[in-house]
Amino acid sequence: MCGLDQFPDDNLLVGSGTSDDAAIYRLSDELALVQTVDFFTPIVDDPYLYGQIAATNSLSDVYAMGGRPVTAMNVVGMPVEILGHEVINEILRGGADKVKEAGCSLAGGHSIKNPEPIYGLSVTGLVHPGRMITNAGAEAGDILILTKPLGTGIVTTGIKRGLVGEELVARTVALMSRLNKPGQTFAERGLVKCATDVTGFGLLGHLRSLCRSSGVVAVLDSAAMPVIDPAVIRLIEEGCVPGGTKQNLATSESETEFAGNVSDAMKYLLADAQTSGGLLCCVPERHLDEVLAICEAEDTLCRAVVGRIEAADGGALVRVV
Repeated sequence: MCGLDQFPDDNLLVGSGTSDDAAIYRLSDELALVQTVDFFTPIVDDPYLYGQIAATNSLSDVYAMGGRPVTAMNVVGMPVEILGHEVINEILRGGADKVKEAGCSLAGGHSIKNPEPIYGLSVTGLVHPGRMITNAGAEAGDILILTKPLGTGIVTTGIKRGLVGEELVARTVALMSRLNKPGQTFAERGLVKCATDVTGFGLLGHLRSLCRSSGVVAVLDSAAMPVIDPAVIRLIEEGCVPGGTKQNLATSESETEFAGNVSDAMKYLLADAQTSGGLLCCVPERHLDEVLAICEAEDTLCRAVVGRIEAADGGALVRVV
């Protein structure tokens, strides 16, 4: 969006300037809109599961800002002559079921013919302007926690190559279909002011944006990093790494410092392009126990403490030890 002439509005609390997960527009001193749109092509063959994953991914941006999703609109581009209405309806049914699970109203949408299937949602949420979560609020001393394990990009590439068994496929699909609802709870209780969800740019990419926007440095503990299954590391070592993940690592290396003991497989894991990944939250230490308890109560797939935030020192934005 560089160079675009935009209307200045003080009520636009979060726009494109900080590369955040969604926009936030203030309606009053006590109410703001959270707005996002996201869509992608199929990453699994089952149309219903594809719909669930795409909808979960779209809703996640609202949760990452601390919002409560209230309305959603379908964004649909389909090769109707190839897929047929029955398959397309299954995709939309998967998305609708996730929107309903989020307590959100599916209000309509827009569809076009497209040579390759695309599906996602435009989602509007609500948040208190004083309780919103952004990627610009990290402070030195914050603890980094991650609510979903890493590795979905590696696994989905392995699925396409026929290298992944049914059990790992099912576990990965369940992970990508899990709503990031704790983000809403963290905001409502005033426990977290800074977070992002880990998606296409990988943990390193999204964390670099967070550090840049907040003016801080992050230190990651590679030994504490959660992974879907040990098989993910084996897949990486065997060369099963998607192009997006390789590009993420190449882009991140100039602003990331790796300790000598960090393996190449771990580097790829940290850069792995996630689909519908978890929340990466900067938690003040005084709130850590309560945040972890919420993760447990809301049954997140993990609640791993993966690092800490430190004051900027003029060096790399992210250090991996």
